[in-house]
Amino acid sequence: MHCPFCGDTETKVNDSRLVGEGSQVRRRRECHSCSERFTTFETAELVLPRLIKSNGTHQPFDERKLKNGFLRALEKRPIDLDTIDAALDRIKRRLLNTGEREIETRKVGELVMDELRSIDDVAYVRFASVYRSFQDVEEFREEIELMHKKDKK
Repeated sequence: MHCPFCGDTETKVNDSRLVGEGSQVRRRRECHSCSERFTTFETAELVLPRLIKSNGTHQPFDERKLKNGFLRALEKRPIDLDTIDAALDRIKRRLLNTGEREIETRKVGELVMDELRSIDDVAYVRFASVYRSFQDVEEFREEIELMHKKDKK
């Protein structure tokens, strides 16, 4: 690990702790050369499946796109970032658990809708309206009625 202050490669770890529900390790380090202290975070690099788009093209999984779609749906909603991060982690874990090397974007969209449905109904309808290409108000009404029926079960 290079010191961010002087660039020296000799640092020592003073403290390590699990963070992010055990998915990250936080390390407090000290540089041998300049004695500055800094924090690093270590996460496992997991290979998520490649995506098969509806037009048949393939592309690598992009976590930023997933998060941006989530944030757009949740814009101006009272949801904290920890809840969002936990939902994104659940989606990634479910994708990894499929064991597939490639997965259709449609399935990813369904996972996103499942998570949004459990977090915030407004965000769910926002995402569903774009994802399912609602054409008129009637489709919104039908989706909301379907949500109410599921809530009563």
